[in-house]
Amino acid sequence: MFKTNMRLLLPGLALAGSLMITGCQKMERPAMGDYPKDSNPPGGPLKFFVAFDGSTTNPLMNAVDSIRANFAADNPLQSVAGISGKAVQGENKKFIKYAKPNDWAREAKSFTISFWYKRDGQTKNNTGGNGPEYIMSFKSSNGHWSGSNLLVFLEGNNTAGQVKVMMADKSNPVKDGWFTWEGGNSIPGLLNNQWHHIALVYNASNKTMILYVDGVANPNTRSWGHSTDFAFDDSKITEMRVGSGPQDNINSDDWLSSTYKGTLDQLRLYTSALTASEVSALFSGKK
Repeated sequence: MFKTNMRLLLPGLALAGSLMITGCQKMERPAMGDYPKDSNPPGGPLKFFVAFDGSTTNPLMNAVDSIRANFAADNPLQSVAGISGKAVQGENKKFIKYAKPNDWAREAKSFTISFWYKRDGQTKNNTGGNGPEYIMSFKSSNGHWSGSNLLVFLEGNNTAGQVKVMMADKSNPVKDGWFTWEGGNSIPGLLNNQWHHIALVYNASNKTMILYVDGVANPNTRSWGHSTDFAFDDSKITEMRVGSGPQDNINSDDWLSSTYKGTLDQLRLYTSALTASEVSALFSGKK
């Protein structure tokens, strides 16, 4: 009789235990599950990777970084078809927030920023005028006039597309460097509503940055321009933004608050200067 009663009680006890465990979970953080992963040895150079391939109804899961399972603090963007799997569709006055880019900024000396994007025509600020659109930025308390220590953005139109990067280091006073492909070095065809791959490769050994577009190196390299080596101040990064500048004047035409209105996929941050063949492999593999 005792054994029979225990068999009847066990399913109920198991259910009660399950409910107790569920009740103790921090439900504001998405439960772990399947999310896009990439081959990268422990401690390898790929420090942050978001494929935006999540197929759940939870937008935070859909924007999880697969290196450290770093979930976005906010993701108001819609999931759409990407260059490979899913992507996110940028929208005026909306962007994705992360607390940090993992340990990328702390470890980056040489580095690579890689992403796929699709944008149609003239870039716009948040009030509809011509202006930049940010792929990413780091909001920072480092005292730099921009309120940031990294800006990566596109500007212009399909006749003269511009790629611009600003880096501010951890020196006091803060030094910054601009790496821009604009004016006579603008690039036609960047904003033609087709998928394009960009890799920004900074080599600390010679303090130069190479821009790769669709696997091909632009002939115009850019230099850090200071005698001291560059290093981010990771301790001052207060937020990583994907799809926005670092400032909060979201309803204004402030160029530092502008958001990205195109499609974005496969955002990768490496702490190494990828070789030409490695960049080519990302392009050909739609990674």
